[in-house]
Amino acid sequence: METLANQILKLAAGLSEGAPLVAKELLHLSGRATVNRALSRLARQGALVRVSHGIYALPVVNRFGTGAPSVAKMVEGLARLSGETIVSHGATAANALGMTTQVPIREVYLTSGRNRRLKLGAQTVELRHAPSWQLMFPERAAGAVIRALSWMGPEHAGEAIQKLRAKLPAFEWKEIASVRACLPTWMAQKVNTLVSPG
Repeated sequence: METLANQILKLAAGLSEGAPLVAKELLHLSGRATVNRALSRLARQGALVRVSHGIYALPVVNRFGTGAPSVAKMVEGLARLSGETIVSHGATAANALGMTTQVPIREVYLTSGRNRRLKLGAQTVELRHAPSWQLMFPERAAGAVIRALSWMGPEHAGEAIQKLRAKLPAFEWKEIASVRACLPTWMAQKVNTLVSPG
């Protein structure tokens, strides 16, 4: 008969990179306490990576050896599993949009869930709870602009909007304008300049 550890590893091998493994998803194999012990033992042996309390993932094997899954894939998998909205931090969004040359030192994501940290090899990823307006349009440039403006603050937002005006398609600006009522007053005022005549 196949051991619980082997059953867990076989299931993990069928998942995409960064897909989180949690005891709740494995209760068809055995009881909660037994599954927890098996996951913990597999992590100690290096067969799994312990990402956070109760969350594991299969390590990735590449030409450099064995390591943790990519941060982006892990965060994506966690969002799918938990049903949370998880998006890049405003500093990352600003860098991606060319609004700053600063590259964030730490990996920080905004989430609709609770604050917590993920450990992926030597890297620590921080998930910070954020208000719903910062999580709007998670997969869109419009959302990245909102998060970047939030990070830049009222002093630099006007200048940033002018720089981005020509870069982004009109429909993205329309999306941002459509949620003005949800944005902080200072940001809504800056967005108004985009849609006001003249």
